[in-house]
Formats: sequence, structure tokens, C-alpha cells
Amino acid sequence: MNTVVTTAGRTNKEFILKAKEISINLNLPYYERKKKSVSTIQNEQQANVLVVNKERLELYTYGSTSPFFFHPNSAAFRIKRLLQGEQDSFLESVRLEKGDCFLDTTAGLCSDSIIASYAVGDLGVVHACEKERMIAYMVDEGLRNYETRNEALLKSMRHIDLIHQNAVDYMKTVASNFYDVVYLDPMFEEVIEESSNFQVLRAVGAHDSLTDEWVEEAKRLARKRVVLKAHFRSNLFDKFGFEREIRLSSKFHYGIIELL
Repeated sequence: MNTVVTTAGRTNKEFILKAKEISINLNLPYYERKKKSVSTIQNEQQANVLVVNKERLELYTYGSTSPFFFHPNSAAFRIKRLLQGEQDSFLESVRLEKGDCFLDTTAGLCSDSIIASYAVGDLGVVHACEKERMIAYMVDEGLRNYETRNEALLKSMRHIDLIHQNAVDYMKTVASNFYDVVYLDPMFEEVIEESSNFQVLRAVGAHDSLTDEWVEEAKRLARKRVVLKAHFRSNLFDKFGFEREIRLSSKFHYGIIELL
């Protein structure tokens, strides 16, 4: 499906120029809004619509009235809890230390990468791969420009390097043992209750299935461990040899392959 770039209904020269710049960066056509509704533009252009407004970028997939946009989502309140001394199930599984190098092979909205960035600190490295061009662009823009009064959250977002590339293709270019932890979070096979923004991400995001090559590359790159997040009914844990950490109150579990 094609995508066009436009502005909010009420805009100014600054955001018209910004929309045109984004259209050039993404090699997408710019469409003058002319007070038309998003649904009208979708139907006229038979395309998704990327709206550039003051607060954020919003992607309306064809036929949808709910936009995809960047937001730190659960990472915001998770960092607040961590600052209060509470635990985080993701961090309990990945067991990151200050200065560690972390690779998220399925970036999405980077919620877990933000928490990883908080954990590894200034001396650590967090890379996140996103295959889908539009998601990669919007999330990267969000990580670099989203504003918040939460300094720990802000610092954690700015410290992430987002890589627009298929994870396996990227991993093949990296030296063995470059990362301490490699994280796999493929789109769940079964849908669980989730935010409207994540529902749109499910619609536009990659649905690649976990493969032997993906897991083997992760094991080659990880010095300490590979961590898998999947639905509690998933057969991926047993299929690829992950030791499952049972979480009775959760619809997703983590699996670990220890390498040390």
C-alpha cells in the first residue's frame, strides 16, 4: 500500500516545510491537505496517510481512523517504578548491568529498549532493529524528539540507536560476542489485550516468524544470554531450546538461553 505525507488540518508554513522534507526523506509524495479529512485523502489516493502536526507524526493506515504514533507507552511508568525501587520482569530476565551492550532485534515502539537503556546507563550500548521503514522512521524521530519532564526516561530514549534493517541481515554483519544480551520479541501468534496504538502497530508491523537462523545468529552475537519474549501458549520456547521463566499472572513469558 502506498503512503502520502500531509499536514494537520490547521497548520502553518513551518509544518508544511517539515512535511515536504519528510516526504523527500522517505521518497513519498506530498499531498496538500486543503482541509480534507484523513479518510477523504485515503480514499482519493488509495493510500495510507502520514500526518505531520505540531506534537507528533501520525500514520493512518488505509481504512483506519486510529493512528499509529510514537509514545514511550509502558516504559514511562516502568521507569517511574524502577526509580521507586520496584522490580521489572523484563530486567529480571535480561539481567543487564551498567555498561552492557544490548541488541533488541524487534524494536517496535522500543518500550523494552528504553528500559534496557536505563539499565545499562551512559557507558552501555542499546541498538534496536526495525525492519519496517515507516515504523523505523517514526520511532527514531520519537526517540530523538519526544519531550517529557522525566529526565531518566528522556535520557534513556536519547541513548538508543535505532537500525532500520532486517534483524538477521544486520546480525550477519556484526562480530561474534559483540553484545552481552540479545533480545527476541516477535509479534505474538495470539492476540492479547493491548493498547489501540499497539493494535495499529500490529497492523503495519512485521510478522516474521522466529527461525533457526535468527536464534543461531543471536547466540553467536550474545556473550551472556539470549532472551525470548512470547505468548505463554507459544511453542517457541521448546522449539528453540529456551528455558522458560513461568509468570503465572502474565499472558507472556520470557525464555532464556544462557551462554556463559
